[in-house]
Amino acid sequence: MAEQTVLVAIDIGTTKVCVLIGEMAARGGVDVIGIGQATSDGLRKGVVIDIDRTVQSVASAVEAAERISGLKVRSAFVGISGSHIASQNSRGMVAVSGSSRHDVDRGDTVRALDAARAVSIPNTREILHVVPRGYVVDGQEGVRDP
Repeated sequence: MAEQTVLVAIDIGTTKVCVLIGEMAARGGVDVIGIGQATSDGLRKGVVIDIDRTVQSVASAVEAAERISGLKVRSAFVGISGSHIASQNSRGMVAVSGSSRHDVDRGDTVRALDAARAVSIPNTREILHVVPRGYVVDGQEGVRDP
């Protein structure tokens, strides 16, 4: 039997922590196989004020979902919000080396992402991740995979 792809989502809110464990369904979509919920302690207005209490809230919700699903959570997609989270659009531009007929390769896209990552941000913030939204190649916009 083929191994199922398991997805775990955790939403950490000011009032509660919710956990959902699901398996990718053969027909598409996700079959929910475990849910967990716990009162969210240690947060105020979306900001962590007591990390230990917040960790315990998350652990309680995860354990509840694990009991229902019979699975152990090893990784998860976590939703967090608050004034301390921000998104920012940026552009990275690089010259593609080689002849005029050179195809764009993985190294070129990595360099473009590195250039987009080189933005000025306050030292109290950090970049969590970079998500490419599209590429422009030879003036053509909207290229998804150059």
